[in-house]
Amino acid sequence: MKLKLPKITRTTLALYAGASGDHNPMHIDLDVAKSAGMDDVFAHGMLSMAYLGRLLTANVPQERIRSYSVRFTSITPLYAEPTATAQVTKVEDGLTHLDLTMELADGTVTLRGTAVIEGELAA
Repeated sequence: MKLKLPKITRTTLALYAGASGDHNPMHIDLDVAKSAGMDDVFAHGMLSMAYLGRLLTANVPQERIRSYSVRFTSITPLYAEPTATAQVTKVEDGLTHLDLTMELADGTVTLRGTAVIEGELAA
């Protein structure tokens, strides 16, 4: 499974901040990001996690998702165009285990995770 996402823009970050309630200035205020040594603002980690969740729910009914977890491995910079992927690692005891990845065009992996779903994925 793969989901190519649109470019992360300042508007994307502002809309996500409003929807999620996460108004951390590192993600929306250039001056704050620069004062912390960053070149610019960057995407919320939970935004990337939400995109991976969208990949799952676009392919599997939500009620079949038994677990979903991620770890953040790198930031998603402004204007990146991430791609979410899920790869089946095993099917066992009626459960399908997936490895999840959020990757940037340059190969940087920003999230790694796993999910377990009930049943098998449709071919």
